[in-house]
Amino acid sequence: MLNSQSADHGRVEQEGSLAKVSFWHRLEYWVARGVLRMLGRMPHRVARLSCSGLAALSYAFWPRLRSVGLRNLELAYPEWPLRRRRQILFRSFQNLGRTLADFAHFPRWNRANIERLIVYDGFEHFARAQEKGKGVLFLTAHFGNWELGSFAHGVYGHPVAFVVRRLDNPLLGSLIDSYRCMSGGRSIDKEDFARQVLRALRRGESVGVLMDQNMMANEGVFVEFFGRPASTTASPARIAQKTRVPLVLGLVIWEAGQRRYRLRFEPVEWIASGDPDEEIRVNTAHFTRLLEQYVREYPDQWLWVHRRWKTRPQGDQPLYD
Repeated sequence: MLNSQSADHGRVEQEGSLAKVSFWHRLEYWVARGVLRMLGRMPHRVARLSCSGLAALSYAFWPRLRSVGLRNLELAYPEWPLRRRRQILFRSFQNLGRTLADFAHFPRWNRANIERLIVYDGFEHFARAQEKGKGVLFLTAHFGNWELGSFAHGVYGHPVAFVVRRLDNPLLGSLIDSYRCMSGGRSIDKEDFARQVLRALRRGESVGVLMDQNMMANEGVFVEFFGRPASTTASPARIAQKTRVPLVLGLVIWEAGQRRYRLRFEPVEWIASGDPDEEIRVNTAHFTRLLEQYVREYPDQWLWVHRRWKTRPQGDQPLYD
């Protein structure tokens, strides 16, 4: 693993001016690499405890993220008292800490021990979709340990291509990708989404798409999320409309009682309509409703610190300061 990280670092370094790697990029890379190596060398339980402490410090001393998270919870759950929102947000930070610790330990997991960390729930839904031979389009979100989903599916023998936004720091992006792709998966650049995803599906591959981030008004469609219009990516619906590829919701759910995750698969029905544009909107709304159901069931496992309702319909007032 360390050799692959060094190779990635050297490859980007050799690109020189094309990558425009700055001193701060290098510093950020070496800090991140050091943290991942340090956590990866710790016993898994100790790494989780360390990241739990780091998450608590982040909650206490990162007021901007805390403010965004509390505002989102206020928008989603106006009936909740402030104390309840704070509890959920703190546990959401703890979820992020656990995610970091588990991510650092990716090199340790293999087919012989992966069930200690994560087990399938509803695998038959993926198997039926795969049998159609058209590839599988996974709808997923920043929920539970989302980084673990594609990684674990690959360890179980089903590598996944996943769509990512390239980081401004190419060294850091290369480092993170080296962990994400350890089990045979590969990343697809969001900037080349349509072409690469269509090509992957034609090869019968599985492709995962995060569908819970705010989009610019010209990039998404407004659908209801917790009772409020949220600008949402229509790309999964457009791909599904064009290819008729089977759709599966895939979420990684932390089960505190068992101290491990479930990789939950759920089939997603396509809603047909005579109007192609309306079909896109209706199905994007349908996908978002499915996600909302899980967020409502496990509110502390969603990424509340993202400004999900930042883009507003024309004429609406901003929801964030």
